[in-house]
Amino acid sequence: MKLFNNARVRAATTALLLLASPCLWAQAQPGNAIESIIRSGQAVLPPRPHISGLRDALLRFYEPDGYAAVWFEHEAPLKAAFDAVALLAKASTDGLNPVDYKAAWLQQQLALAADARASPQEHAEFDTALTAAMLRFLADLHYGRVDPHEIGWRLDVGPRKVYDAAAVLRAAIGHDGIAAVVEAAQPQLPIYARLKTALADYRRLARNTSLRPIPSHTTVKPGQSYSGAAALAHLLTAVGDLTAAPGASDDHYGGALVDAVKRFQERHGLAIDGVIGKATFAELNRPLSQRVLAIELALERLRWLPDLAPGPVIAVNVPSFKLWAFSDPRQSAANLEMNVVVGRAVNTRTPIFMQDMQYVQFSPYWNVPPSILRKEIIPKLKRDPDYLERQNMEFVARDGSVTTEVSKSTLIQARAGELRLRQRPGPDNALGGIKFVLPNAMNIYLHGTPAQSLFERPRRDFSHGCIRVADPVGLAHFVLGNDASWSRARVEALIESGERQAVRLPRPIPVIIFYSTAVVDHTGRVLFPPDIYHYDAKLEAALDAVNVRPN
Repeated sequence: MKLFNNARVRAATTALLLLASPCLWAQAQPGNAIESIIRSGQAVLPPRPHISGLRDALLRFYEPDGYAAVWFEHEAPLKAAFDAVALLAKASTDGLNPVDYKAAWLQQQLALAADARASPQEHAEFDTALTAAMLRFLADLHYGRVDPHEIGWRLDVGPRKVYDAAAVLRAAIGHDGIAAVVEAAQPQLPIYARLKTALADYRRLARNTSLRPIPSHTTVKPGQSYSGAAALAHLLTAVGDLTAAPGASDDHYGGALVDAVKRFQERHGLAIDGVIGKATFAELNRPLSQRVLAIELALERLRWLPDLAPGPVIAVNVPSFKLWAFSDPRQSAANLEMNVVVGRAVNTRTPIFMQDMQYVQFSPYWNVPPSILRKEIIPKLKRDPDYLERQNMEFVARDGSVTTEVSKSTLIQARAGELRLRQRPGPDNALGGIKFVLPNAMNIYLHGTPAQSLFERPRRDFSHGCIRVADPVGLAHFVLGNDASWSRARVEALIESGERQAVRLPRPIPVIIFYSTAVVDHTGRVLFPPDIYHYDAKLEAALDAVNVRPN
């Protein structure tokens, strides 16, 4: 039997139940039944591997009232029950699945459980099931459903999240606070709210049957005739890239339509040339359901972040090849934005992690990683011994002594790790004059680079894992910004001087190296950067593994 199939029926049912004497649903005391249900495991949903203790949370929730039914003892808790069930039914707005929380079953059972004729056992079963579903829902919103460590993410800088879902839920019942508790459990970041809006929009687009595949050609250039121009205009209008009339002729590709394609290309990490080639056709015809999935995965990843304290924070999204610096994590627009180069997708991927930046090195040595020395530089030195001098490099022994000799002996010592290689400071130094140090076991850091032309390419995975920044002077000015003496001009002068200097930051700044194939900027544009490391399928599989659907 389907109950509460529309808002009017729910409202009428609620009113009738609230008019009844509150003591009717409090007559029976199913306390022993609730404790028995919890301890037997009947009410415990399938566990999330990284979030243990749902059974213990249920015991903590009910123990203060002697395991009595909580949701029906007064009018306010009964209203909270209706609110809770309604919120569970709308879990999809956060990219979650209502099925995971028995939302449909709870909707069907709510009126029956609230009926005065319900038995103590029925009260107990429903009360415990609703509590278990809400505890699971709050934990999923706060922590996420997958442990990020299991897929190689290290996002645990600072104190771990501490969230007592049982305590916050108990406090909300009876004080009309269920909606507020659910809102507070979500990541308190502006981008999370923007992604939720985008999710609703793209779900509507995915249901729009008028949005059909665009006829594909080998290449369509501006000014050419294209039979799919009308379908292209319809799609680009729907996704917000085309806001003006496409042109006089239905089959002419030009004018506003070309500009709209450029906006589409920019949002999807493509070359922004207005030419519709193989890559652009592929993105235009990618099912909108895949865009929905990308947004859902982005929401899940944001839940993995720790609670960020007020103060500066730096975020790098690897697929976007972008860095954003914020003076506070809860502000909408970044203080600073720039292009970056990240690790090659094939064999030197940038790890996804979070670490505090602690100091800045000006005119640093580049200490060549042993793997690069063995695999790349030693073979070059064998072919061309003068390479060492041209690159302003030197070998350093364990005792600190330095040599520029390239011989069979030094190459053997270098390969064995007895000599390390470094590049001296200078205009051609690989670190570009500034190194931003966030101490970590992986030896990953941010730095400048003399290879500025790479920042103009749409796809920028060229490094050995570290992150090259397009505007190191601007970033240095930002991280040292609490000290008014560190003007941009002073930073530039220090780099120009070649003076080696390490400057400790006034306070450590969290740096989040993130991975998301859906981003919504502060203007509301929805961006879908390429999944360069193919991590989306990995996360989708991990979610499928933990979403053991309850009966």
